[in-house]
Amino acid sequence: MSAEAVQQGPQRVRMWFDPTCPWAWMTSRWLGEVAEARGFAVDWQVMSLAVLNEGRDLPADYAARMPRSMRMTRLVTAARAAGGDDVVKPLYDALGERIHHAKRTDDDALIAEALAEVGLDASLAEESDAHDEALRASHAAAIELVGDDVGTPVVAVDDIAFFGPVVSPAPKGEEALRLFDGIVAAASIDGFFELKRTRTRGPRFDVPAEAEGEAA
Repeated sequence: MSAEAVQQGPQRVRMWFDPTCPWAWMTSRWLGEVAEARGFAVDWQVMSLAVLNEGRDLPADYAARMPRSMRMTRLVTAARAAGGDDVVKPLYDALGERIHHAKRTDDDALIAEALAEVGLDASLAEESDAHDEALRASHAAAIELVGDDVGTPVVAVDDIAFFGPVVSPAPKGEEALRLFDGIVAAASIDGFFELKRTRTRGPRFDVPAEAEGEAA
């Protein structure tokens, strides 16, 4: 990516997320930081770990999480149909604060609270497959860009798409911008496919990068 392109900023940025995925939540905090600093909007889209893992032999504990994934992704898809694109990110934020920060498992209650916070009809809390076609189309759009051997999140910057980044804690300030520019530049190379190292920590929410070494 040229210095001029970085300065002008991207024309279109999309992120696909599953509300239940803590890594997608971390990435969304980072991408929101970059979007605010660079002055661009993010098109927030849904992909589902439940759909991604259909037909796969999963460990029992992971398979047990898939109904929650399906319920939450159906919820966000139904909310988009009812309230338009502008409700997706606020609802994701409201759900994520409860699921990932508060670590709540009372889904009926937290969904009702999140819908009320965003100003959406309480009837959306009732799980339905009415919008599964739209959900699967959104999920398929992400998979078409990066393949099905990845997970959530998927980020697309203009015509450049990639899985991740997987970060903990979410970078802030200049570090967030540096990561964005570096990832987009690397992913823009046609033959570039993968760069990875073993994760040594789980998701850490709201931990400043400079305090990383002090976190428990």
